[in-house]
Amino acid sequence: MPTTVFDQFTRRAADVAAQLTTLGIPLTAPARPPVDPAAPADPWASSYAVPVDRSTLAWCTAVQMLADHHDTGIDRQVLAADALLRELGVRGLAQLHSDLHHGAPIDYRFTRCPYCSGIGEDPTRPDCQDVGCAPWHEFDGHEHLCPVCHGDDYQPQWFAEEHMTELEELLADAIEESAERASLRYRTRTLLRRRTVRT
Repeated sequence: MPTTVFDQFTRRAADVAAQLTTLGIPLTAPARPPVDPAAPADPWASSYAVPVDRSTLAWCTAVQMLADHHDTGIDRQVLAADALLRELGVRGLAQLHSDLHHGAPIDYRFTRCPYCSGIGEDPTRPDCQDVGCAPWHEFDGHEHLCPVCHGDDYQPQWFAEEHMTELEELLADAIEESAERASLRYRTRTLLRRRTVRT
């Protein structure tokens, strides 16, 4: 039976849920303890009371990204994934992706999005009515873009030629600027030598 591209998202969530069940980790994160009334201004106290569902695609993606990056099992990254989604939500996956690449900006035209795997649409495919879109959008092919890559078209082979042209132009400009600087240094050095000879 042929599988669609959306089957990979169901498989990802099912695999992680099965691993959590095997490890005895609940599929819903426990509620955060209430803020200590003795120290209401404690900067380390968590004020996020959002429940975290560990069977969602976003959470499964976050825990897999963390486990793959740190080369550990997902049981070691459960709390980190909870904190990420509790504080930043699905959009936090883009920040996590950037942080895992040492803070470098991620160009999703060349790097596959970890959440939607490069399709550019929200893999959970919400209905326009659920999201609250205008009624006339429901029938005109209205898309819900991926919250991580914002619909960037992952086609490295398509953008590679354009990218190489830009790099060649930048290299030519850098060589020209270097030649101008070398010429300026030579003229400055020559002028300084003439002045020291005269004095």
